[in-house]
Amino acid sequence: MKNIFITFLILMVVWILLNNSVQINILIPGLITAFIVSLLVCRQCEIFTDYKLTPKAFAYTIIFLFVFFIELIKSNLDVIKRVLSPSLPINPGIVEVKTTLKSKFARMMLANTITLTPGTLTVEVKDESFFIHWIDVQTDDIEKAGNEIVKKFEKYLEVIYG
Repeated sequence: MKNIFITFLILMVVWILLNNSVQINILIPGLITAFIVSLLVCRQCEIFTDYKLTPKAFAYTIIFLFVFFIELIKSNLDVIKRVLSPSLPINPGIVEVKTTLKSKFARMMLANTITLTPGTLTVEVKDESFFIHWIDVQTDDIEKAGNEIVKKFEKYLEVIYG
């Protein structure tokens, strides 16, 4: 039931954003469509089973999105600076970082967050190890690399997904 509810909410938010209106004649078709699609698609899906429907998890979701957007802007500016620099100051490499996340969905969210942030790309995930291509490798130490790349996102995902 939780999967259907969360899918319904996501579809309604997308509907409202796409239509840019909350008028009743636009909301009703959206409600009906979102409800039908949620029932058809998520009756047996388990994608949101790890998501905690608590006020704390919701607040951490908002904070996580804010932190992600800040890191996205910072990393975009860093990559732009590197590309525009005549000496192209990069030190690319693949580093291994460890995560404490247990949930498969939380790990997937972490991998996607890392990949969406310019300058990093999740290459492989094995158990608690993430192998990440980093545009400017600053350390080979797993713990230091993890603190630099993963920890800023991991603490929020732990609360949201467990």
